[in-house]
Amino acid sequence: MAEPDDGYIVEFRQVAGITKVSAIDPATGTEVSIVGAPGATQKQLSDLAIQKLVYVLRKKSG
Repeated sequence: MAEPDDGYIVEFRQVAGITKVSAIDPATGTEVSIVGAPGATQKQLSDLAIQKLVYVLRKKSG
């Protein structure tokens, strides 16, 4: 599974009591976002966003 040190960019934003997390693959410019509960840790949210990004990248590549 992909790890945050694989070169992905992860950004956190607080929006109206929730946390929006974006994960970006700098090589392709592909970006995904998730919305998480404010009680979730940054590690949990980061892992989930990266999992989604890896899924999207695999789906794009066939």
